[in-house]
Amino acid sequence: MDGTSDFQQVRLGAAAAANAEDAALWRWFSELFEDQRIRWCRAEIGWRVTVDHRHVATELTFDAGIRAAKAKNRCVASAAQAQSKERSS
Repeated sequence: MDGTSDFQQVRLGAAAAANAEDAALWRWFSELFEDQRIRWCRAEIGWRVTVDHRHVATELTFDAGIRAAKAKNRCVASAAQAQSKERSS
């Protein structure tokens, strides 16, 4: 296999990974939107995103705000799950 083919494979793999990541992000967003659990608004400092009535992100772009909200919301959920396990032990 020549260098161009290797490069193409890497590029296609990266594109597939990015597509999968985007699909997961927007599935998460859609679920929260349908359940009326996510809100966003434009502010002077960027986009503010709230999940379950808790401010989780402020970013310059809407896309970055939603991505940051998902990442932070995942961390908060993991911490809550860990605390729940500690209490039941």
